[in-house]
Order: sequence, then C-alpha cells, then structure tokens
Amino acid sequence: MQPPPKPMTLTQKILCHHAIGLERPWVEVGDTIRIRADWTIASELAWNGMNATYEKLGRPVLHDSDRFYLALDHTVDPLTLASDERTQRLVELSRSFAKRVGLRHFYDANQTIMHTKFYRDLVQPGQTVIGADSHTSSHGGLGAFAIGLGGADVCVAMVLGETWIQVPESIQVTYAGRLPFGLTGKDVILETLGTLGRNTVAMERSVEYVGDALEDFSTDFRFTVANMTAELGGLNGIFPADDCVADLLARRSDAKDSPLYFRAAPDAEYAARFRFDLGDLEPKVAKPYSPDNVCSVKECEGQTLQGVFIGACTTTEEELILAALVLRRALASGVAPEPSANRLVVPGSLAITQNLRQKGLLEVYERAGFRVGVPGCSMCLGIASDKAQPGENWLTSQNRNFENRMGAGSIAWLASAPTVAASALGLRVTDPRTLIAEIDQAEFAALLAPTSPRASITVTEPSPPVSLRQPESLATEPDVEERLVLSGCVQLFGDHVDTDAIIPGEFCHLSDPEQIAAAAFHYVRPDFRDRIARGQTIIVAGEGWGSGSSREHAVWALKYAGIVAVIAKSFAYIHRRNLVNEAVAFFELAAPEFHAAVRDGAAIAIRPDGLVSLEGQSFAARPCSGIALQIQAAGGVVPALQRYGAQAFDVLSAGLS
Repeated sequence: MQPPPKPMTLTQKILCHHAIGLERPWVEVGDTIRIRADWTIASELAWNGMNATYEKLGRPVLHDSDRFYLALDHTVDPLTLASDERTQRLVELSRSFAKRVGLRHFYDANQTIMHTKFYRDLVQPGQTVIGADSHTSSHGGLGAFAIGLGGADVCVAMVLGETWIQVPESIQVTYAGRLPFGLTGKDVILETLGTLGRNTVAMERSVEYVGDALEDFSTDFRFTVANMTAELGGLNGIFPADDCVADLLARRSDAKDSPLYFRAAPDAEYAARFRFDLGDLEPKVAKPYSPDNVCSVKECEGQTLQGVFIGACTTTEEELILAALVLRRALASGVAPEPSANRLVVPGSLAITQNLRQKGLLEVYERAGFRVGVPGCSMCLGIASDKAQPGENWLTSQNRNFENRMGAGSIAWLASAPTVAASALGLRVTDPRTLIAEIDQAEFAALLAPTSPRASITVTEPSPPVSLRQPESLATEPDVEERLVLSGCVQLFGDHVDTDAIIPGEFCHLSDPEQIAAAAFHYVRPDFRDRIARGQTIIVAGEGWGSGSSREHAVWALKYAGIVAVIAKSFAYIHRRNLVNEAVAFFELAAPEFHAAVRDGAAIAIRPDGLVSLEGQSFAARPCSGIALQIQAAGGVVPALQRYGAQAFDVLSAGLS
C-alpha cells in the first residue's frame, strides 16, 4: 500500500501531471523525473545551435511539428537582414527547416518577438514549455511550467516530446495590497530583485507568485514578472491561472480548449516565503550593471541620458499604451523633445503595432521624437543595427543591463516603459508620477483589450500514469582510480559571471569551434586564450556562474578553448544543463576555506568523485548526479541519443549501460 500523496506546490503539480513512469502519484523536491513537453520554442539565433544538434542526430522526424514554435526575432531588423551575411545565414537555416518539416507555427522576420505571440495566442495554463531562451519563464504568467534550456536540450525535446528535470525547491512571493495606478509589473519585479537579489534565494528554484488581490494583476503584468524571474536566477516563475487568464483564452480563436487550472496545496512546502506591500511602491530604476542594482527613480532623477529605448520581450502592450499616454501628457504641457535620433520604440508584434496605430498612440511616439521599429529584440541584445555607442547612457524598458548588453561600451539603466517615456523628452531620468496623475484612468482602461464575461474555472488535480515497475538503481560508477584525475592551473573569476561575459551575443551566429573559442571572454578578459595556451586551465568562480542567457555557445566557448573543468560556488540552472549536455566537467564547491585559499595560477587536481586538491589540502565538491551523470558518462546528450535512440531517457534514468 502506498503512503498518502504529499502536498505539492503549483510547479510540482504540473510536473507530476506530465511525468513519465512515476512509481507514486506525486513528486518531491530532488526527484529526477522525465516529463512530457507540450511545447518547444526557439528563435533563429537559438536554431543555429539547435541545427547543429539536429544534424548530429541525423535529422529525425519531429515528435509533433505542430508543437514546435519558431520565431525570427533576435537579429533580424530590416537593415541587418538586408546587409549582414551572418543574419542571412541564420534566417535561411530557419526558413529552410520550417519549410522542410511543415511548421505550423513559424513566424518570419519582423512579425513578433518570440515570447509575445506565443504568450498571447498559444500557451495554455498547466502546459509544459521548453524554450531555447532564458526568458521562456515568461509563460508562467499564464500558469504554465515554462523553462529556458540550451539548444541541445530543446532539440532533444522537440524530437522526443520529452525531457528530464530534477524537481526544484520552490519559494513563494506574495504581493500584498493594491498597486498604485501607473506602476507596472516592471516596477514590481525590480523591487523584488532589489530586495531579494540576483542569483540568491531564487537560484535554481521555482518562484511561485501569489497576491492578496490577484484579480488586479493583468496577464501583461504577470508576463513581465514571470519574464524577469530569469534575472532573479529562478528556474521558472509562475502565477496560478484564474478567471483573468480564462478571459484571455476566451478572446482567442483557438488554442483555448485544454487549460489545466492547478493550485498549490495549502500546506505545500516552500524553501522560503517573501511578502511585498505594493501599496506604497514607487517607480524603480536598476542602475548599471545589474538588474538587482535597484533604487527609487527619485534617487537617480536628473541623470543625463544619450538615448531611450522602449521595447524587448518584457515590455507588454499594456506598458506601451501607458507610456504613450505619459508622452501625450508631457507634450500637452508644452514640453518639446530635445533634438536626438536616439529614441526608439519597438512593439512586440505586428498585431500590437497595428492596434497602437489604430488608437493613435504610435503617432504620439512619433511626435515625441521616437522612431518606431519593427518587432524584434532590437537594442536589448545590441547585436543588430541599433546599438548604443561606447560611453552612452540609455534608459531602457528591457530586462538586462549587463556590461556591453546594448552594444560595446554601452551603459544601460532599466525602468518601466512609463518611466522611460517620462524621461524621453528631456533625456534625463524623470519621475513619471506627475504625468501619470493626469492620465484619465477610464480612457486607459478603454484602450486595453476588451474583457469578456468572466467564466468560472475548474481547479485541476494531477493525474499522472503511475508505473508498476520497481525503480532500478543507477549503474555503478567505475572505480575512481581507473579514471583520469583532472588537473590544471586556475583562472580565477568572481561572482555572477553571466553568459554575455563568457561569450557576447554578437558571436552567437558562429559555428566554427576555433572561432567560438577565440570569442571567449572577448570583452571582460581579452588575454583568456593566451593564458590557456600556457597550460591546462581550470576555472574557479563564485556564485551564479553562467547566469543570464541560455546560449550554449557559452559552454562551447569553454569546451573548444580547452577548459579542463569549472569549479564554482553555484551554477545557473540552464548553464549547468549545457555543461552536462556537452560533457564539460563541473563541480559545485562553496567551502569558504577553499575560496579563501585559492589563488590565480594555483595548481589544482580534481578526482572524478569531486575531491579537489589544492596545496596539500583536500575539499569535497559536489559532482553531478543521477541522469546528468549518465549523460556525461555517455559523452554528452547527443552521443547518448545516438546510442540509445528514442529510449535514451528511459535507459539513462534507469542507469543502464
């Protein structure tokens, strides 16, 4: 007789419902499980890496071509698309693949930012979404379990219709009170980041958001908060889907008939709980060079700007409308825009652009001196035609402000679209609240999407198929004495080394291993390759190694450069998975004594069981375990699939060889 089911969080219930081969009808923190993938999604920049994996796998038939979504958005503004051979190659790769397999959900250049249309038109509550982009977390705003992974993981899920995951711990974030009019999800998530910190309590955990007045949170609000859960370091961010979500589904012509409205159990266990009072929240700004370097707009008011950008996936239609109304009030007061070509607004999809045009709001942006760009990531990634110049300060409504993010030498400040709009005319950081106070709230409500009568929802409980087979133990590792000990000299790095630092986005079009290796740490450590040439290198770093974008180019840069291993206090989840998939050795070692003793250039030896030797001292690191260990032992995820085929995860999870 099985014990009674354990209470589960919202994320655990979705994972349980989608699990394959469970031996009990619930999941617990630390369980390594296989799950069905309802959707896989990618951009043209991600498809570059995915295509390499797909080629190695022999171009197999997709599990369900109607559930792979591909949108061209990262590098494809018209000027770049017309003039840049690298972008043309990426686009042609995507277009030819979409045509060959007959993708139903293929969106060509300048139609949508990948997350915008997928969120508004396709994803449903309770689904699982595996995306080749770290901001796939956005889709938790509709109550889906949505995570970003590297291209190899997404390619495998696209082919097999499943993936594996270790059930994460969860934290709960409660938003109490009612948000003042004119403040947005961006202000709320910046406040959350400023208080909790990047890559700290949320690191590799599920972040479940609830509210005392959840009905106040529009689906656009939820999108922004879930989107920037990636900046918190969370595995995924998720809101419980409710009648507000049901209203959005009711407005769709299709993709609305299979929602699953799960709820966390009242006594579900959370690693930590946090509460924020929204009633007195002020507009927030994240100063360079981290999204958790947050202050009140008053603290940086008057900061001179060389440009403003309103756009990127995190900036929703709701914010674009509100920002236009802020601009309209500023113009009506007699303020004229300072002469500048550095004002850009980029709506997230053609549908949003058309709606803003019909409502007369794009004309407001144009009168305020903004250029209106076509849908795409644009300046958020700083690799297409629009870039900030070295030394320029830009206020932007995007989600990341790392060094060089908007272009080499750029300086990015993050804020909500209304704050950027208030700051746009005078090109100085400006508190938007005086202008917001003059906005007709009834007009703003009328400009939003119409609501339909709220339908009642039915709360769902997981119903996974439970396997009767007895679990098999993992294959025993070979004796560590029979395996090579890793050794090399240390290159020392600090905390929060993100994937933009490991390899900038401008190099993610590359496929040649030598060129990828040459781009490693291009801006932050130009002598990286020279030091590797002098001998074997082991990287030793602090917290949050590999945070930021999901790009597997970051692991390829390490692998192709010849890095022996990476030791860090903690690893970002997606980057850790990419290390597993490429069979790059990594060890989690947080011991303060080790990090106090290690020096740049020091000699280190690492046994496969994670015992690290440094100057006569030994420290126990945590090696990867479970299915991850089996994948690494197979030489990576591609060799594993080449060996075991469609049964790969079944074999690997059973520990067979």
